[in-house]
Amino acid sequence: MFNLRFAKDYLLHRFKAKNRHGIHSPFVYRLVDKVIYDFEAKKVYTEVENLRKQLLIDNRIITITDLGAGSHVNNNRQKKISDIAYNALKPPKLAQLLYRLAADLKPNNIIELGTCLGITTFYLQAAAPGAKVYTLEGCPETAGIAKETFKKGNINNVDLITGNFDNTLPGVINNLDALDFVFVDGNHQKEAMLKYFEWCLPKVNENTLLIFDDIYWSEGMKAAWNEIKANPKVTVTIDLFWIGLVFFKTGRVKEDFLVKV
Repeated sequence: MFNLRFAKDYLLHRFKAKNRHGIHSPFVYRLVDKVIYDFEAKKVYTEVENLRKQLLIDNRIITITDLGAGSHVNNNRQKKISDIAYNALKPPKLAQLLYRLAADLKPNNIIELGTCLGITTFYLQAAAPGAKVYTLEGCPETAGIAKETFKKGNINNVDLITGNFDNTLPGVINNLDALDFVFVDGNHQKEAMLKYFEWCLPKVNENTLLIFDDIYWSEGMKAAWNEIKANPKVTVTIDLFWIGLVFFKTGRVKEDFLVKV
């Protein structure tokens, strides 16, 4: 049932979405043309993907603590690292898009909900080396592998925080004057997604970018995405199917865009 529903959503999105030439907002056009559609290879891609290759052949088994909606692929608690790398890590195309978005925004701080094995964290830190990165992971053993990834990649300025997001995220947000870049990739449930969004709202500003992963994961996630788009503080959203971008630009007519990637 999930596959049929998901496939239908994907085909509908492809039918309705536009490329850069169908977008009349200068802000969104520039973002699509210069960032989202920037497919030029970059040196950092090779470096991070080499670490991914190591994880894909790592046959050690760890015990998963899942505090969210689980997996559509494998909900066993005992999993090989290689299987997690194959099924749970963001694919290169999407991880590299996150890199470009962060590099374009030049944030002072980055919050990532859902460290997994640390590959996306690596991309985000490399995109904004001057930013303080807070990456939150619910599973202690998964976080342990992420720490190994950071050590191998010589990643600095990353604060890996382990625990339930309900307990860890409020403290991170409260300690920051403003939120620059937030990537929500964890606990794929409607109530959780909306809760994290509401927690972020008091600290957003003109330059904040919130990114929500897997917005078509379930009917609940789709409903949460629609509620976020309707929030009066939100002025621009970009639906890339796999992720949704949320901006709070002032002085703009409220617009929602579906963009092909």
